Amino acid sequence: MKFPRLPDWVVYAAIVVAVLFAALGRDERIDAPRPPPKSSDPLGEALGPSSPFDPSVVVDVPDTVGPAAGTAFSIARSGVWMTARHVVDGCAKAAIVVGPGTGVAVTVRIDPHGEVALLFTEGGSAPLPLGLSEPLRRGQRAFHPGFPQGTPGEASSRLLGRENLVVRGHGARTEPVLVWAETGRTEGLEGTLGGLSGAPALDAQGRVLGVTIAESPRRGRIYTTAPEVVVAALSASGRRGDAGVAGEAMTPQNYFYVADDLRRELQVAQVVCLTN
Repeated sequence: MKFPRLPDWVVYAAIVVAVLFAALGRDERIDAPRPPPKSSDPLGEALGPSSPFDPSVVVDVPDTVGPAAGTAFSIARSGVWMTARHVVDGCAKAAIVVGPGTGVAVTVRIDPHGEVALLFTEGGSAPLPLGLSEPLRRGQRAFHPGFPQGTPGEASSRLLGRENLVVRGHGARTEPVLVWAETGRTEGLEGTLGGLSGAPALDAQGRVLGVTIAESPRRGRIYTTAPEVVVAALSASGRRGDAGVAGEAMTPQNYFYVADDLRRELQVAQVVCLTN
């Protein structure tokens, strides 16, 4: 059986079509992706300076303290750490936990005017960058990595505004604080965030905005020092934080991974206070 011979023009036409498809298949043109959607996370108005007319929150502090634990974070490679004042105020001994059952003794300097304490060790970890001069806006996020309930954990929050912290009892004073609405926490972490005191409040770029100092569980609030309180404490001590390098950007989707890295590198560490 013989197949009919195709005319030459049909063969040539098929070759031309094949060449055209091959050429078009190698086209280098790549269309740009569509622009990202507009942010669904708009920020509110800029936060003004603190004022004596801001709302107040009252805290009663007992004159005696017992063994306690909290969180600290590095602000200088030479061995300068920051924590909340009440974590180490009145401690006979304090230590930064660097491993299971292992701690490094610290020298404590209490800020007499604010809820801040500086800790000093011989050498330290890479410092967290400070963002104390960054403008604040209502609704912006913060992330709080530390050791709630004495175990690794973290929380996230949104900035609500300013209040005045009125401390009665030991260390009586009034100081400005920032108020945040808790928006998330470590999965499975129920109840108090106690032990997170002293943790850094980090912005989306991983810069320190303040020190986590208290919570109001019933209202879902987290309180941090105002930036100016930390600046004043550093100035009074004659210390300045190192120019830390910002790490990975923090988001509601990854902040727990970033927090794990900060604890692993001992940029955020547990601090324990002993009374004898």
